[in-house]
Amino acid sequence: MFMHFILLVSYSLTFLCTHQVSSFDPSCTEFPVFTPSALVVKYGDPANVTCDACQKDCRGDSFGLETPVGEVRQNGTTMIWTVDRLTEWDTYLICYYNTDDGDQCTSTVDITIYQPPESVSISFVNHTGMMFENQQYTLQCSVQNVAPVQSLTVTFYRGNTALGHQQSNSEQKKPVNESFTLNITPSREHDGAQYWCETKLELGPAGPQRPPVVTSEKLPAIVHYGPELKEPPNPDVITITEGDTLHLNCSSVGNPSPSYTWTLPTNSPSYSGSVLTIKSVGFEHEGQYICTVSNTVGTVTKEFNIDVQVNSIPYIIAGMILGALVLVGLSVGCYCKHN
Repeated sequence: MFMHFILLVSYSLTFLCTHQVSSFDPSCTEFPVFTPSALVVKYGDPANVTCDACQKDCRGDSFGLETPVGEVRQNGTTMIWTVDRLTEWDTYLICYYNTDDGDQCTSTVDITIYQPPESVSISFVNHTGMMFENQQYTLQCSVQNVAPVQSLTVTFYRGNTALGHQQSNSEQKKPVNESFTLNITPSREHDGAQYWCETKLELGPAGPQRPPVVTSEKLPAIVHYGPELKEPPNPDVITITEGDTLHLNCSSVGNPSPSYTWTLPTNSPSYSGSVLTIKSVGFEHEGQYICTVSNTVGTVTKEFNIDVQVNSIPYIIAGMILGALVLVGLSVGCYCKHN
């Protein structure tokens, strides 16, 4: 019993190391060797490991392997430990031999028992409903029943873009629930984007070649933002010729979709579209047009100052016709006079 206590103390001092560890004793010319040197096992799976206690000084029952679970089979100085279902989170293995001088040489093997998350979910912290551009929000990735949590890497995504990686500071080896958070500031370009998180258990060279990965559902984000005009600013005055077609473009983008209100010159009919069109401009259409674009987030305005000029072409044509008629009249008069 006393020997078992000594072995437990030796184990507790060496268990924190990440590889096979041998207790230091200057009288030990060699130490037991575990194969493999590190063991990574999924919770509930079978496991086995071999210990070669020593090469030269082992005699009789001067060696052994201490463990709280499983079975140990002996073949000479080699011991083989097996367990059908590894469900003991505090499992340890201590392999030892005693020298002729009464010294004990021991080695332990690092055992990592892992369990992928039972579930992973994503949500916003203290927020429901609409989101607004340039405001900060906090994403939360909740991970349920995972071990060891210190080997877990959590990555937040927007679409296919990774936003950040996080890890736990906990040293708990048994399954735990833990949440990870990330602050984001969405813009209008992110409207309709999907946020999600991915968890990956990175268990080192002795672990699975493909680390266990569990992802959350996709969380769509609707970003609300105020109207923004599509067209560039207008000149101070827009000059147009009488009779031409006038287009005033007040198109904009926004979420929710904006509405349009026009303030028009006196006696002009009301209008509520994004583009105002007058097919044949007259002098009564001169003046200032104000387009007001608004949604639940904000309002913008755009001004159009219209100057209608006289269309000189009809007058030029009329003058040409009158001149032609005068010439014809003079020609006729001269003809009659000669006859």
